Amino acid sequence: MMKNTATEAVPPKHLPADERRAVTVEAVVALAATQNPSEITTSAIAQHMHLTQGALFRHFPNKDAILQAVMDWVAAQLLARIDRAADGVASPLAALRAMFMAHVAFVAEHPGVPRIIFSELQRAGDTLPKQMVQTLITSYGKRLQGLIAQGQAQGEVHAGLDVPAAATLFIGTVQGLVMQSLITGDMQRMRSDATRVFAIYQRGIAPADESTP
Repeated sequence: MMKNTATEAVPPKHLPADERRAVTVEAVVALAATQNPSEITTSAIAQHMHLTQGALFRHFPNKDAILQAVMDWVAAQLLARIDRAADGVASPLAALRAMFMAHVAFVAEHPGVPRIIFSELQRAGDTLPKQMVQTLITSYGKRLQGLIAQGQAQGEVHAGLDVPAAATLFIGTVQGLVMQSLITGDMQRMRSDATRVFAIYQRGIAPADESTP
């Protein structure tokens, strides 16, 4: 009797080390979409990948090392996504909007990512994954602050705006959308809400004559 492989792809047993690590990261993100990330064991990861734990440990010494690889992937993918979205956009405000929508789309496509991040931030102590999240937010914030400052120079953003606070609010607004979607169990809700929510953010940072009725 032939085994049905249409619904479940079994990865090759022998992959280069870099590819195996990448597949492991993908497995963790996929598992986190439906499970509590803190309860995902190395056994569950190996089983999802159709490997033994021994094979998994040839590439990662422990679960923390896997989580570090996941956070590396998240940071690289998210920052690359928002950079591509803003690239070539002449208007700073339009670039901010493109980054906002790109961030929302990234999370909607990878619902396990925010669950992993929120789980890591709840861990006691200054863990390496938590430090990596902080580094990601700092890098993201610097990109936003640069665009907001450009918007001020071009008259698209209120000249007296607190730039660091505006960057923090941008990220916090995305996080609010994520939280609402996690609560309702509908990650696609962010896509439908994002345009209206960004319009409110844009009104808040607009020049004074545009933000007042």
